[in-house]
Amino acid sequence: MNSSATSKHRRILIAAIAGTLVLLVLVGIGVYGLIRGPHTTAPGTDDTNQTDTATPTPRPPATQAVPHPIRETTRPELFASDVATALLTWDTTSGYQSSEYAQIIVDVGDPSGIETAGLAADIRAYLPSPEQWTQLRTHQTSQWLTIDELFVPEAWADAEAQAAPGQLLPGTTAFTVTGIRHRSGYWGENPVETERPVAFTMFITCQPTFDHCRLLRLSRVDAPLD
Repeated sequence: MNSSATSKHRRILIAAIAGTLVLLVLVGIGVYGLIRGPHTTAPGTDDTNQTDTATPTPRPPATQAVPHPIRETTRPELFASDVATALLTWDTTSGYQSSEYAQIIVDVGDPSGIETAGLAADIRAYLPSPEQWTQLRTHQTSQWLTIDELFVPEAWADAEAQAAPGQLLPGTTAFTVTGIRHRSGYWGENPVETERPVAFTMFITCQPTFDHCRLLRLSRVDAPLD
């Protein structure tokens, strides 16, 4: 009887420990899924080697209620900075949809419409899908970008040299952006924030082709020109 009781007690204890471990794993997965959110890479791009570092910190007032504006300017660097910020800054609690954040960027694209479809596809790779947006909203998720560097990559000089006459519009250049993508939200009542490095390249055309700078295309996330 004593042996039987001891064995039964041991089975109950093991079951209780296993149940606790399963619960902890599920909670951990939930927090990671909330903050990591959707991939910010184009389909087929693997960013599994990128690590989000989660820390319980107060949610910073880094995002704003409306999509970040992109100013009309003839200054390529200023335009590139605005585009980069608008591309990676959004707030699911703002009342806007991901498509509206995307439209802000599409609107500063090539006015001829030649690159519009390609640019729209590029932008979609950076933003959550409508379904992901709805899920992220339940966690009050927001995102913003801290730019570390903004520069014309050395590879662009080679591209210009190899381009056929008339292949590149006058005033066309490339800018590579490196920085930190921040994301914050809530898991239950607990504020959580993650961050990870990002890098990408944008191709823009300014004067003399256009009166003010326009965005042509975007590279894949984390596949910039060097």
